[in-house]
Amino acid sequence: DVQLQAFGGGLVQAGGSLRLSCAASGFSWNDYAIGWFRQAPGKEREGVSCIDVNNGSTYYDDSVKGRFTISKDNAKKMVYLQMNSLKPEDSAVYYCASNPGRILTSTPNYWGQGTLVTVSS
Repeated sequence: DVQLQAFGGGLVQAGGSLRLSCAASGFSWNDYAIGWFRQAPGKEREGVSCIDVNNGSTYYDDSVKGRFTISKDNAKKMVYLQMNSLKPEDSAVYYCASNPGRILTSTPNYWGQGTLVTVSS
């Protein structure tokens, strides 16, 4: 079974940093795209960043460009989201997600359980 386990969320002051981690298992690592979505209370879920685990190409939503960095460790089947210069509007539950192929779609097949990020002003 495909499993995604996200962790690393927490409470941080504005301007601070957090690193989220996603541990993946149960699928052929090189055949999937994997990334992060987030959902704040009362708002729709939005895509944040994703990475092609085969060639390392990345995508970032405009709201996080220059502040967030997605990376991967193929040997450990881990994906990370380094979040710097955090803003209160970054507060949300962050979900790790994945689907087969080179591109992470807006409706991935597989989801982790979510990790809460709270940025205080």
